[in-house]
Amino acid sequence: MRTKTGTVTSNKMKDTITVAVVTYKSHPKYKKRYMVSKKFYAHNPGNTCNIGDTVTIYETRPISKLKRWTTEKKSTEKKETVSETN
Repeated sequence: MRTKTGTVTSNKMKDTITVAVVTYKSHPKYKKRYMVSKKFYAHNPGNTCNIGDTVTIYETRPISKLKRWTTEKKSTEKKETVSETN
């Protein structure tokens, strides 16, 4: 069973979230590492995840045209951002 860890970027659909998974690749010639992100649609029963949460998803049978992943667990809650007002 394959698993991936990523950040929730959208939860507007019913029982579905969009998870952005970031990986690092190395350039073949220059050896510089760079980030590559890929979005996955994941089944989220009960709409328990919010935007900014870090979740672990695992591969499952096809649930719809684009959904092939299911939410396993929430690793952390989203971080509070402090905005400064003048």
